[in-house]
Amino acid sequence: MNAYIFPGQGAQFVGMGKDLYENSDLAKELFEKANDILGFRITDLMFSGTDDDLRQTRVTQPAIFLHSVILAKTLGDNFKPDMVAGHSLGEFSALVANGTLSFEDGLKLVYARAMAMQKACEAEPSTMAAILGLDDAKVEEVLAGITEEIVVPANYNSPGQLVISGSFKGIEIACEQLKAVGAKRALPLKVGGAFHSPLMEPARKELADAIYNTIFNSPVCPVYQNVDGLPYTEPKQIQENLVAQLTSPVRWTQIALNMIKDGGKSFTEVGPGTVLQGLVKKIDSSVETCSA
Repeated sequence: MNAYIFPGQGAQFVGMGKDLYENSDLAKELFEKANDILGFRITDLMFSGTDDDLRQTRVTQPAIFLHSVILAKTLGDNFKPDMVAGHSLGEFSALVANGTLSFEDGLKLVYARAMAMQKACEAEPSTMAAILGLDDAKVEEVLAGITEEIVVPANYNSPGQLVISGSFKGIEIACEQLKAVGAKRALPLKVGGAFHSPLMEPARKELADAIYNTIFNSPVCPVYQNVDGLPYTEPKQIQENLVAQLTSPVRWTQIALNMIKDGGKSFTEVGPGTVLQGLVKKIDSSVETCSA
């Protein structure tokens, strides 16, 4: 079975999508439609902006979404997903790819999400860190002991790689304690804020309104969702899981294991970078991975 996976924030690079724009009439048409919907030329920032331009949440999220979704659409009849999943933001790309959302509605939701998250980040400065070389259970145990600050598991990326999220002080305390109990590395990440933590609650409320006012269709294949790693095809349930996603951890390890258990044999990453292929290989080295 063909599994298609869609990357999240952090996969962006200057020049992303330029070859698509220049070599496909369909891609050019969709990129221009996106410029109109957003009210600014995101293509200029994607193709020839700076790293700093692309690092702004309001640019990063729609940019990665557009690169992923437009690439999937240019595959035409070759794009035959049996199952899809996306990492955080990538879940929105997956939902357009499997027909749950239209291109236009997906982009509007991603932009609403980006703006809501940026606002939440500015209201309460916060951050994330990658913890390498510790069991998930050990990380959870240490974080549970830190009660004076907000710090929680945010991305279960692969065995031995867990990203944590919280206040600056919470992350600092957690990194010290996790290194003390044997973490190989505890790396603060260059991100706008504490994604997938309780600090995103204002953004979750704002995005919930937009999600519930958007039409969700029955998809052509299941989407394995971030909140619990399980497959869904029922539009209402997909909506609810998408709302919960902002303040819940991304269970990528579980997603990959469940897709493999359900018959996923080849994993194709659609969008910028190869991060998800690397994570899938760490979870199960026997599966095939490639880029679209």
